[in-house]
Amino acid sequence: MSNIFIKNNIRIASLILAITCLVSCNKYLDVDPKDQVTNSTLWTSSGNADLFLNNIYSGLPDPYNKLESEDTWTDNAMAGYNYYDSRAIYARSVYTAVNAPNYWIHFNNVRKCNVFIQNVTASTLPDAWKKQRLAEARYLRAYFYELLWTHYGGVPIITDVLNENTQGDSIFRARNTDEETFQFIDNELAAIADDLPTKSDAGRATKGAALTLKGWCELFEASALKNPGNDPAKWALAAATNKQVIDLGVYSLFPDLETLFFEGNNNNSETIFARTYLGGSATLGGSKEGLWGLRNVGGAQVGYGGVNPTQELVDDYEMNNGLPITDPASGYDPQNPYVNREKRFYQSIIYDGCNWLGYVILTRRGVGSKNEIDLTNGSGGGPNTGYALRKTLDPKYAVSGSNHLNSANYIIFRYAEVLLSYAEAQNEAVGPDASVQDAVNQVRARSELPALPADLTQDEMRTAIRRERRVEFSFEDKRWYDLIRWKTAEINLNTPSLHCMVIEKVNGVWTYTVQPAADGSRIFYANKNYVLPIPQDAIDKNSKLVQNPNY
Repeated sequence: MSNIFIKNNIRIASLILAITCLVSCNKYLDVDPKDQVTNSTLWTSSGNADLFLNNIYSGLPDPYNKLESEDTWTDNAMAGYNYYDSRAIYARSVYTAVNAPNYWIHFNNVRKCNVFIQNVTASTLPDAWKKQRLAEARYLRAYFYELLWTHYGGVPIITDVLNENTQGDSIFRARNTDEETFQFIDNELAAIADDLPTKSDAGRATKGAALTLKGWCELFEASALKNPGNDPAKWALAAATNKQVIDLGVYSLFPDLETLFFEGNNNNSETIFARTYLGGSATLGGSKEGLWGLRNVGGAQVGYGGVNPTQELVDDYEMNNGLPITDPASGYDPQNPYVNREKRFYQSIIYDGCNWLGYVILTRRGVGSKNEIDLTNGSGGGPNTGYALRKTLDPKYAVSGSNHLNSANYIIFRYAEVLLSYAEAQNEAVGPDASVQDAVNQVRARSELPALPADLTQDEMRTAIRRERRVEFSFEDKRWYDLIRWKTAEINLNTPSLHCMVIEKVNGVWTYTVQPAADGSRIFYANKNYVLPIPQDAIDKNSKLVQNPNY
């Protein structure tokens, strides 16, 4: 098991004490307790310093312990209940500087990175250890800045350790520009990539992780939101960096997409960077099966049903012959819609008539099922769309609901994303050449889909790649960022309603009807919602911060 997470509670408590002391003033450090890690001893031992760095790793996103997947912000899914934030606040775009999702808190993690970098640089610890660990800390700082940049645009770039007690108001910085923030992230990752190993302990940053994050940021920078003039050089840069990851020869597609996310396959050949968990503790385990999984199975409640896939997403899964359901040659039957669909559909979606945990799941109306579709206000217990989540959920834990935590990694970057990011960037830079076809077809082949037609135009390839990204990365917290960077959120997330599948008897025949889901409206304001508002408490503390437009 990775040493990123330490089981010894005494050492963890000591680490927390050390961090608290470093964040505050140091006047209480005159005497070093013999049973604790203090500021005077923290940077004299690589083991002690690793404790501090491990705590920074623990600041990585923790989606597996949240009620809702980020996909419920998008057209991929609805939250299971109408009082969840994604339906009550985000879907209606009524978020403000007071109630919006708060990514500004990652400045706390940035500060920890700066503390580590400053103290380790000045320490007499072994040079080889310092080289790798400093690169890891800079990687983590770049990652936290990526979260800030993609959500807010330009933010203050801070690389020194600020202390209000000694520096006063000089600690408050104005926002750097959007371009400066991107360049800082990109330059940092370029600078440290070669200082990281190609393989490391599970959960630690590697060269591949640095290049993948760099390639992702360059893809975001090249897309319509940041690149309205469609400068092909930006696309070429993103393609080249993602190609570097491919050329490392370190990663490969894991054979089975369904079990890729299970704890037994942690750190598999496809995983590039992940947040790691340990089971058995509320602070270390993931609760996704209970929080996101189907509420009722076999007459008993086993979850909260927090994630309900939409008909919009279901319709983007192809038939197993590789054709979209809109193609007359696909063989799609709207009155038998779940037959002969592509493999990823069956691995990702619980639908009427499928088997889950040894039971046939029925969302149809009129048969007395506890999973009957909820067509009211989203509080009846059944799925609001006629679908429930299957992807990433391990049946081993789904039977026990949210009380049975597991240690499956939360995968932040995996190799399939590199392939599709390369394909997208290369297609935009030069068109659908053979390397674009090959990258996309590798991902399709894993799901037993035929290769794309060889004569696709650039526009047709763009459409195909975007569909692949949506389906391949559903429920992996990727859709929101794609809609934002493509600048299509104002289309996809502006709708009177997302849709559901209603199955009921009409004149004695089971009939499948797509209709608006209850409470399924989406609103997105193009004049402001492509970035989030900076939290009001940050604005109140720092008068140099300028709020994002129209908030």
